[in-house]
Amino acid sequence: MKRRAFVRSSLATAMGAALPGAPRLFRLVSQEPPDVAAITGDGADVTLRGTAIKALAAKLRGRLLLATDDGYDQARQILNPSFDKHPALIAQVTGTADVRAAVDFAAEHRLLLAVKCGGHSFSGKSTCDRGMMIDLSPFRNVRVDPVARTARVTGGSLLGAVDHESMAYGLVTPMGTVSHTGAGGLVTGGGFGRLARRFGLSVDNLLAVDVVTANGELVHASADEHPDLFWGVRGGGGNFGIVTSFEFRLHPMQQQVIGGDLVFPIDRARDALELYAEYAPNAPDDLYSDFFAVRPPGGAPGVMGFSVCYSGPPNEAERVLAPFRKLGTPLNDGIQPVDYIALQRSGDSNDPRARGVYLKSAFLPAMPAALISAIVDGLEGDPNRTSIVAYQQSGGAIARVPNAATAFAHRDAIGNLLGIVDWAHGDDPSAHFGWMRKYWATLEPFAQGFYANDAAADLNAAAINANYRGNYQRLVKVKNTYDPANLFRLNANVEPTV
Repeated sequence: MKRRAFVRSSLATAMGAALPGAPRLFRLVSQEPPDVAAITGDGADVTLRGTAIKALAAKLRGRLLLATDDGYDQARQILNPSFDKHPALIAQVTGTADVRAAVDFAAEHRLLLAVKCGGHSFSGKSTCDRGMMIDLSPFRNVRVDPVARTARVTGGSLLGAVDHESMAYGLVTPMGTVSHTGAGGLVTGGGFGRLARRFGLSVDNLLAVDVVTANGELVHASADEHPDLFWGVRGGGGNFGIVTSFEFRLHPMQQQVIGGDLVFPIDRARDALELYAEYAPNAPDDLYSDFFAVRPPGGAPGVMGFSVCYSGPPNEAERVLAPFRKLGTPLNDGIQPVDYIALQRSGDSNDPRARGVYLKSAFLPAMPAALISAIVDGLEGDPNRTSIVAYQQSGGAIARVPNAATAFAHRDAIGNLLGIVDWAHGDDPSAHFGWMRKYWATLEPFAQGFYANDAAADLNAAAINANYRGNYQRLVKVKNTYDPANLFRLNANVEPTV
């Protein structure tokens, strides 16, 4: 059948759907699929009738995938291959109407529901077994208003697109450090980035959001409309619904910054952390610097260093970076003038699913000598894994916002400590998990909570409550209003009380 005839004729569309080899998108609309076994959010078995699945497919402009459909295996994957889960069905949504239809279906059947944007969830919360995945990846668009200095970003967009479109007008908003991160997951958890010390977290630059809540309603939230929901999505993660549109404030900034990595032998780690502990909390807002220490697999010598982004006046760069030079001659000095967009892409992974990953995170109120010793002394190598400890700098503009102003409650932290292990996908990870948990136990006494976007899969309600600190009870009220049945639970979950 010729393409032109296929497009012109609705009859041809219906006939084509029944032909062998027709796109499976049309199969679900024209033919009744079999019943599908699924699971509710509470863990109960449920059967999704073929008639109901067919009706949902007819409502979607995007694809509805079952396990036997082309594209299902690719769609169900997230970036961490440690989580190899199989949703009962996947709705690949193309717009708000699709999101509403998918949420209505999930709520009607009380399904376990996962929401995937960029698929970066280290703890696997953007996928599930036997539930429903709403895949936002087809729902991507960024529109910049250079006069108003705002950007409207759809729910499935990646942060690299936000950087690309806004920087074309000499404008930016703080958006993470890896360009293929999903904006939805990043922003609703808080949104750190290379410019956050200068301009605040991503949530500090939000002007408004559109959210599809658990009852399928589209709610516009801002400081003036549904302010409770607007407060909650700024740090409360995906607890209240699916954000289909973000409106960000943009800031003028030159495209070229000073950035890159300064790398030293790992035996300088103690000296580096002592220097960092003294300098980083008082550094100017336009300097962002991460510490990292890495012990690679196979016995190769480890390295440590700093990842830097300085966005201030270029003639001040050497003075601002001078404290790092006190460590002496580096193994590699990659700090140089660089395009900001290129720097944002510098941490991207070309093949992120090649290695399994396990991550722990914690906010630090200070960096005492005992913590430095625990970090340095406990970081062990292993022939079969990469062992990493890193520190993401906070402070600056982030700290000048009160803890209660948004749901993100760690404004007083000087940074976010990360412990990461990775290994060849397919290897038994149990020994790597065990080592990281043992190592982390020596660091955790110095910590105060964790970044919700890095929340572990096995966190209990008490730990989540404590992490939101004084904001937790207010979050419960927002949850009771917009998701009283806890449809959106695969996150750092705030449990409703109604």
